Amino acid sequence: MTTSNDSKRVGLVKRLSCMFYDGILLIAVLFFASILVAVPFNITQEHPLYPLYGVYVYAVGFVFFAWCWIHGGQTLGLKTWRLKLVMFDGSAVTWKAAFIRYLASIVCWLTAGTGFLWCYTNKERLAWNDLWSKTRIIRSD
Repeated sequence: MTTSNDSKRVGLVKRLSCMFYDGILLIAVLFFASILVAVPFNITQEHPLYPLYGVYVYAVGFVFFAWCWIHGGQTLGLKTWRLKLVMFDGSAVTWKAAFIRYLASIVCWLTAGTGFLWCYTNKERLAWNDLWSKTRIIRSD
């Protein structure tokens, strides 16, 4: 018999589906954000502000995800798949948790997805970004 907690756990396939949706939207957001900064200032790899431009791109990505997580717990991908991001105690995600989750997600990708595959070894189906930020993705239906 599954408990209500078991039925709310989300596996890797749904997570990857959400990441795909969010990735497409993030590309559009970053394209627009780049046009606002890189084009007017003609920022190329040789430009002295190029390192700051890299920080800007990551900051835009953070604001995009954090805003969605904090205001309703759902990005477009999460909403489409009827999922929601919450703190371990079920409360809304904080800015601090969103920041930790964002950085942890980058680490998960930099390790060739090992951080996301971790949900197969964790009985609660939590990936590294969940564990480090004390957040979890649950079914919202």
